[in-house]
Amino acid sequence: MDRRWLFAAGDLLASLLVGMLAATAAWLIVWPGANMWAAMAAMMPLGMVIGLVLFFPIGALLGAQEAMIPAMYTGMWAGMVVGMMAAMMPLSLEHALQMGAACGIAETVFLWAANTLLRGKVRAPGG
Repeated sequence: MDRRWLFAAGDLLASLLVGMLAATAAWLIVWPGANMWAAMAAMMPLGMVIGLVLFFPIGALLGAQEAMIPAMYTGMWAGMVVGMMAAMMPLSLEHALQMGAACGIAETVFLWAANTLLRGKVRAPGG
């Protein structure tokens, strides 16, 4: 993952956008009283498809390698979380958008931390 601050900001904004759109889709489709497990199972692939569709414009700006996994991962989690919440109780659109944004932030932090841990110590060039 790129370490420039503009890339990091773009990565975070892209994850927020995908999370909020996947949450909106789940909020529109799932109703209170629906089967929670069915809602989760249906919203997971829908969120991933939303992330895949949004990957193309995001990937053009951030790079294909750096954008596909975060976009699809955020969409998957936001769809599952909001889908399950919407099945359990009446959910306002504002709360659904907040949960989608929270999924986007959590995903960004998780992937950046995992990438840092997996890379390990990196030697400076020529060192």
